[in-house]
Amino acid sequence: MDHTRREIEVMANLLSANDMQAEVNRTHFRKNNCLAINVIGSPGAGKTTLLEKTLPHLTLDLHVGVIEGDIFTSKDADRIAIHEIPVIQINTGGGCHLDSKMVNKVLPEFDWQATDLMIIENVGNLVCPADFDLGEAFKVIVLSIVEGDDKPSKYPVIFRNAKAVVLNKMDLEQLTDVNMETMKQDILSINPEIKIFEVSCRSGNGLIAWTSWLKQEVKVYQQNIA
Repeated sequence: MDHTRREIEVMANLLSANDMQAEVNRTHFRKNNCLAINVIGSPGAGKTTLLEKTLPHLTLDLHVGVIEGDIFTSKDADRIAIHEIPVIQINTGGGCHLDSKMVNKVLPEFDWQATDLMIIENVGNLVCPADFDLGEAFKVIVLSIVEGDDKPSKYPVIFRNAKAVVLNKMDLEQLTDVNMETMKQDILSINPEIKIFEVSCRSGNGLIAWTSWLKQEVKVYQQNIA
């Protein structure tokens, strides 16, 4: 038996089933005039902290829901709930990414008459989530600059599939050897259309540009659906 061929067939079938469910999810989001985004980044990139800093800017104008993905615990969801935002935790129990079926199971938990933006924070990983469509309108990468300027070239698939990247922890730039120009050039060489935001959650620098863009994306999405 050709085990490699068998593994490829199983993976292809898994992705096909996931994509079909993702289209069901996408239809649900469209029907409810809700922009859904898939936030992806390594463990420690600052995804949850970015959400905590982002939400106060968004909720002035939008109704926001959050789906938190993690392997174990509800710690991230607990942090978001403090901000009085509807949030549901999905624990994969060992899986390195969310899939469209997991997301679909929790959709009934939200009030879709009062949700303009659904933020799905994926499990911390730059590899596995790249291949699994959740039904989102687009992906956003959160990349801590302390991870190194080589990450875009090492993980090109996720950058190719994303609409925006938040270069996080900019306040630490002077404490690292990161070459910001190299990092940005590599990102744009992979995806010339991607939006790049330089953010420090600690100082707040860059948050207005990032949140203003996200609010505009919601506006455009809802106008196109109407």
